[in-house]
Amino acid sequence: MRRLQFLPLVLLVCGCVWAQDSAPAKDAAPADKQAEVSPEIAKAEAALSKSDWKTAEPVLDAWIAGHPNDARALFDAGYAADEQGRNDDAAAFYKRSVAADPNSFNAQISLGLLLARMGKSTEARPALWAATQLDPGPVGSAAKAKAWRALAHIDAEGSNPDTQQASIDLLEALKLSPETPEDTLLAAQLAERNDDMAGATAAYRRALKADPDSREATAGLAHILITQKKYADAEALLTPLQKKYPTDATLTAQLAAVLVAEDKADALPLLEQYHQQHPQDKAMTRMLAQVEADAGNYEQSDQLYVALLGGDPRNADLLAGHGQNLIRLKQYGEAMRAFEAATMADETDGEAWNGLAFASFEMHQPQVTLKALSARSKYLPESPIVLFLYAASYDTLRDKKQAAAYYHRFLESAQGKFPDQEWQARQRLALMEKNP
Repeated sequence: MRRLQFLPLVLLVCGCVWAQDSAPAKDAAPADKQAEVSPEIAKAEAALSKSDWKTAEPVLDAWIAGHPNDARALFDAGYAADEQGRNDDAAAFYKRSVAADPNSFNAQISLGLLLARMGKSTEARPALWAATQLDPGPVGSAAKAKAWRALAHIDAEGSNPDTQQASIDLLEALKLSPETPEDTLLAAQLAERNDDMAGATAAYRRALKADPDSREATAGLAHILITQKKYADAEALLTPLQKKYPTDATLTAQLAAVLVAEDKADALPLLEQYHQQHPQDKAMTRMLAQVEADAGNYEQSDQLYVALLGGDPRNADLLAGHGQNLIRLKQYGEAMRAFEAATMADETDGEAWNGLAFASFEMHQPQVTLKALSARSKYLPESPIVLFLYAASYDTLRDKKQAAAYYHRFLESAQGKFPDQEWQARQRLALMEKNP
């Protein structure tokens, strides 16, 4: 039986903060320096301050055509495009502005935040780092803190996460501006990733003290409690908020996992209700399939597995779950085919080999059983019932030496827990001794 697995908390804390920290840098317009500007640029910037893009952009386009390296005008054009959601145009203008004046704080931070928002973290980081090294000018230290916070998210969430650097980034931000609830959540996540569970727990509790309804902080703290097997504490934490937000997949999955761990039947109706409302949620459907099987509802469970396999027919875990249900429904031939497909999809899946051994044994195919048991032994420890399958398979193939050896090993390990099989083993051994 495959036990219920907790859903991973991917980007649990950072996701809610990122949109805020990577929004267009409105406080960066119009430009860094209060140098004397042309009437054209002054007119454009006056229009920008009113979000009058139709007036500003033609003026900027005409000016840039004759002054292609004017960093201020290029920044203004980028800002106008950024505010209107034309990301590619904005990025191009910001890059030209940075090339014309690498010391422009506004251009660097705006470029970095935009690229981060576009999911181009590798390109965003150098621009944001450059911004942290520059004088923010009139926009002040809060803008530089924004750059540090954006760096913290990139370093925490990028393709090569560096949680230590992310912590340094966050500390730099806190030197420049007060701690926010989002900072507390990020600090908790970073502590958890660094295996500082005490620090993470304290940070999550601090966040919950500031906002008792914070789903991110609740899920983060619950994850730690579940990992520590403090199920009662996790249930008490999750239950009221999950009732308040019944469509929240993370809270529902965590509460269901806790209820399963506590052997409470409440997990099943909780998941069934969620599934009725969100039938396309594959992760929760898979959890429901597992819980249905644990409850003995094999047909209902298998319907869910079959539906999931329709969209992912080579998923070894789904195939194995399907196969386990078929064994319980005594459909051994179909179970064999499911497990064979699972082992082909993932030859390292010990549970799939285990299922194939049981199904083939019931189909009286001892050679397949022995092959499956041999493969299984590479990934899973032997159990008394596995030793019995070895013995019975060798017995069917008339290999008395191997059969006797495994019957003896089975009896030594069974210790009265498998009375039917133990009786059979003793009977077979007695016959073998009479007819060696």
